[in-house]
Amino acid sequence: MSTRPLVRRQGLRLQPDPARVVARLFVAGQEVVGGGDSRATGVVERILQLDDAEVSAQVIDLQRRFGGRHRDLDAVFSRHAERVAGRVDPDVEVSDERWLLLGATFTHEYSPEAASLCNPSMVAHPDQSDVPEGSVRFVMSVRGVGEGHRSSIGFRSGLVASDGSVDVDDPSPFLGAGTAHPGIFVREAFRDRLVEIGADVEDAAFVLDHLGDTFSLDELYRRLETLAAQRDTRRDQLATAKLLRSIAACTYATSFPADSLLSERVLMPAMAAEAHGLEDARLVRFVEDDGAVVYYGSYTAFDGHDVTQQLLCTTDFVSFTSSPMVGEAAANKGLGLFPRRVGGRFAALSRHDRESNGVAQSDSPSRWGSAETVQTPDRSWEVVQLGNCGPPIETEAGWLVLTHGVGPMRTYAIGAILLDLDEPTKLVGSLARPLLTPIADEQDGYVPNVVYSCGALRHGDVVVVPYGVADTSIGFATIDLPALLDEMVP
Repeated sequence: MSTRPLVRRQGLRLQPDPARVVARLFVAGQEVVGGGDSRATGVVERILQLDDAEVSAQVIDLQRRFGGRHRDLDAVFSRHAERVAGRVDPDVEVSDERWLLLGATFTHEYSPEAASLCNPSMVAHPDQSDVPEGSVRFVMSVRGVGEGHRSSIGFRSGLVASDGSVDVDDPSPFLGAGTAHPGIFVREAFRDRLVEIGADVEDAAFVLDHLGDTFSLDELYRRLETLAAQRDTRRDQLATAKLLRSIAACTYATSFPADSLLSERVLMPAMAAEAHGLEDARLVRFVEDDGAVVYYGSYTAFDGHDVTQQLLCTTDFVSFTSSPMVGEAAANKGLGLFPRRVGGRFAALSRHDRESNGVAQSDSPSRWGSAETVQTPDRSWEVVQLGNCGPPIETEAGWLVLTHGVGPMRTYAIGAILLDLDEPTKLVGSLARPLLTPIADEQDGYVPNVVYSCGALRHGDVVVVPYGVADTSIGFATIDLPALLDEMVP
């Protein structure tokens, strides 16, 4: 057993910045708390009745107070004015200033990090140009928690030096939520989701059987029109159409301006299943057998009552797709994909029974059947439950899995296990003690007594672990990989 220290904490600590805000659509009457019918028509009428001098003064004041907080505030106001333009009489001429005031009245600022910044995941950046020798540039996803405990996925970048020391780039003062578009759908994923929720599939089959293996939203809607024409012989056609539309809403794409900075991009709820947030993205740099690289990120979608898992996919962190992850192994939080195929198949870590670590294998990164348990919560610091702290890390000795265990006083700790490289359902080693437990200055925060990571980065013989501190801030630690492997118990 090695006598070298396994883990070293770094002094770097990332804190949430409530001044980084997104300008979002705001509709009076549909607020987060006490929502009801829209009062938009009355608001529009009052804006149109203001005299020109007051409109001009208001616009000047808005630009003075908020112009420096957003990259192009006038463009935001204009987009939001377009959203309510249908409530303006077409015969009424609206000046440019009044148009901006109209948009501003339907805009509010939302701070994704107002409550906390936590649960990071780190991967090698797709652009390694001009990196100092011995260093690696990284992308780090972060979970921001804002008003109403709603979560979003943000990003940071930086460098890891040869000794594992981390330097995080200063984030841009601006944030943008991107533009969401309908995605491309996979027919079998629809079928799996229908089975998962116990739906009657007869009418759904009438729709899906006439679509290709993949299809667009327009193709789905055309087939739903055919189903609607069957209303006299298919009594449940309305319910079926509603259900298929809700499943379709779970597959979408989000794009950001190509000239925006990585730290300006934030993924926010874009469908009903995410209404209360996108949580705990587990990024993985996935290398296909032919060498092609794609970045996946499994995350938890929360609607305020139920959780489901979604899969992000990107090659450049500018354009993303999001689609459902279905099946028994994906029914809970925390699916973590392996960084390559194993035996020709996709593999993933799963907490399929809500308290143990398991491994599932599949021919698709979106469809997961049963998982095989590889680790149960046996030690004192993990008696409540186990889970993973991100995708496995490939080493010469096996797949290194950082785990989280929950013990007395709901204290979270980070541990480690080792899985066989060729048979990842075989546990070949484990660490008899935690790597990280909350120390004195890590106990207090939004959720006390938590250290939690969603993905670490190997750089040579060092594993860099970014981790959430009490669900409030982000710390960094480095693991001596050879020393850790030496201490693993067979």
